[in-house]
Amino acid sequence: MSQEPSSAAENGGFIAFVERVGRRIPDPVIIFIYFLIGALILTWAIGGLTFTTYGGDGQPINYEIRNMLAAENVVWLFDNALLANWLGFGGGVLGVILIVMLGVGVAEHSGLFAAILKKVSRGLPIKWLPLFLVFIGIMSSIATDAGYLILIPLAGLLYAGLNKNPLIGMAAAFAGVSAGFSANLIPATPIDVIIGVNAKVFAEAQNIPFVNAAGEALTPATMNYYFILVSTFVLGIVGAWVTLKFVQPRLEQKPFTVPDELKITDFDVTPEEKKGLRAAGIGLILALLAIYGLAAGPLAPYTTAEGTTVTPYLNNVILLITFVFIVIGIAFGVASGKFKGLPDVVRAMVKQMDTMGYILVLTFFCYNFLGVLSHSGLGAYITYLGATLLTNLGLQSYPVLLLLGFIVVTALINLFVGGLTSKWMLLGPIFIPMLYLVNSEMTPDLVAAAFRLADSSTNIITPMMSYAGIILAFMRKYNPQLTFGEMIAMMLPYSLAFMVVWSALLVAFFTLGIPLGF
Repeated sequence: MSQEPSSAAENGGFIAFVERVGRRIPDPVIIFIYFLIGALILTWAIGGLTFTTYGGDGQPINYEIRNMLAAENVVWLFDNALLANWLGFGGGVLGVILIVMLGVGVAEHSGLFAAILKKVSRGLPIKWLPLFLVFIGIMSSIATDAGYLILIPLAGLLYAGLNKNPLIGMAAAFAGVSAGFSANLIPATPIDVIIGVNAKVFAEAQNIPFVNAAGEALTPATMNYYFILVSTFVLGIVGAWVTLKFVQPRLEQKPFTVPDELKITDFDVTPEEKKGLRAAGIGLILALLAIYGLAAGPLAPYTTAEGTTVTPYLNNVILLITFVFIVIGIAFGVASGKFKGLPDVVRAMVKQMDTMGYILVLTFFCYNFLGVLSHSGLGAYITYLGATLLTNLGLQSYPVLLLLGFIVVTALINLFVGGLTSKWMLLGPIFIPMLYLVNSEMTPDLVAAAFRLADSSTNIITPMMSYAGIILAFMRKYNPQLTFGEMIAMMLPYSLAFMVVWSALLVAFFTLGIPLGF
């Protein structure tokens, strides 16, 4: 019996190099602890240094680096560590993230997302399976782990039931779930919220206007929605094409086995789930009617005495989306028998919050580090130096090159550092103001969209992705000798195609002046 390789390192080459580098990179929490200590020391070393930048209106802004180890600034650190710099950072960014996860948790732990995935996949003609699996994989990002833990194994079972190599379906599903992670048809997903609200914080911390290319104020949770909406369909088509053109012909020639313990009916929709889905449909209609009533009534747009138009329903879109998830999740859970009472709903929320512990730890150190960057002026100084370098290189006249350069840098970093949130916390505070100062066409929504596509596209070809080992284990059920290098080679065509086409789509939005969102 052949021994299964335990890791990609045994294969040598590029995969082993990525693994070696990745293992030497500390956890993002530790990185931010180092950054916080380093920032304090650096402000002590260069405290009193002055420099000048220019705001969005072209007016000069003078800065002086504060020594954060001076007595009055040490007091500031302690006074602001918990409230202003963490819980209240960016107007309560952390609270916004947590409330979204409560709604998603009710829907996910009721079993709604799993039932939807099973329901729509049964009876689909095989020629449409690649498109369906990539598309539904992209959509599954709203359900956090559901795509990885349910859709990908389901895709293998579907192909096994058709006597086709299960790895074909699993590759297509993996591409949609992971490489298309940032796309979706639903607005104000948790990813939209994390990217958007933090982008606003990063911009405003350094006096960068939080507006789009037309000068209109951005709504953080929906500022990329039009681009993400179109991306969902484009990536679905691209993923299906890659599957049919490259992956399927290659894997059809490969042998596979179906273990005896795997039953093709494992993912059939149960009568209870069918009842729950009907109830969830009714719940969705009622929730949408309630939102319409709020948008036309208490949350209707109005004009202030100063002539400013205020749209309360858009300002509260995150709470409204959360409300929808809670309603349909409860409706499904009660009808299917998963929820016996309100305590079960509460337990679903608590279970979802169990997964947020790391986010709480990460944001404590990250937001305090960002608070030090802002208060000391060090963040503005780093941006000033980077913008000066890019300007001296003459790149201010080539915004498309700036955009593509940022995409490539982010994609390469993603090979070695996992976690969308932690990378955004590292790159966003620097690149959002820096690229805008180099060229004012590099607005926060454009930089955020570039980050999202670059981060997603290389997820499927790095061992640093948190689910990489789990997906390999799923695939080894059908091919016990599959190595990590072989899995990445299988997924590489998806990664390259997504990166090229998605980047071209963003460039098209930019050059044609199409709004990225609302």
